[in-house]
Amino acid sequence: MNRRAPAGADRGAVTAELAIGMIAVVAVLAVILAAGAASVARVRCTEAARAGARAASIGRDDAAVRSTVTRVAGADASVSIERQDDGWVVVAVQVPVVDAGLARGLRASTTATAWLEP
Repeated sequence: MNRRAPAGADRGAVTAELAIGMIAVVAVLAVILAAGAASVARVRCTEAARAGARAASIGRDDAAVRSTVTRVAGADASVSIERQDDGWVVVAVQVPVVDAGLARGLRASTTATAWLEP
């Protein structure tokens, strides 16, 4: 004997399943986009620190080093320059990953070290 559900008993089930599935897809997409933004911010930060360390190593003053870093990393970058007594300079850079959403406040940071040329 074959029992069937009354007509209309499953009505709307596909819509509910699609809504739940779409939420999962959007969440996965948001995580992928945030990871991509973090990667781009990290590369920008690393390149800015390297450029700043190179500028400092050829004798540029701190204002010129900061200008170089902000040109590469953007105006929202924060820069720290430490000239050490043993002839090295360390440039540390931080940039925000994203400015909105759940990832707000996350920052990428890196340092670069270079020898001060005579």
